[in-house]
Amino acid sequence: MASGEKAKSKSEQVVGKVKETVGRAVGNERMTAEGRAQQSAGDARQAKEKTKDAFRH
Repeated sequence: MASGEKAKSKSEQVVGKVKETVGRAVGNERMTAEGRAQQSAGDARQAKEKTKDAFRH
């Protein structure tokens, strides 16, 4: 996995988790949902990069 894409996917997952946690703490359902969506996007990006790596070797 390219280090830039790896870092981007990990940061997307972390920011999503923070948004989800803060959203729950303040009772903001929209922020909670945005956090979950951002985490999913990071997971998908990471899976895509891992698949690309698998075919490179």
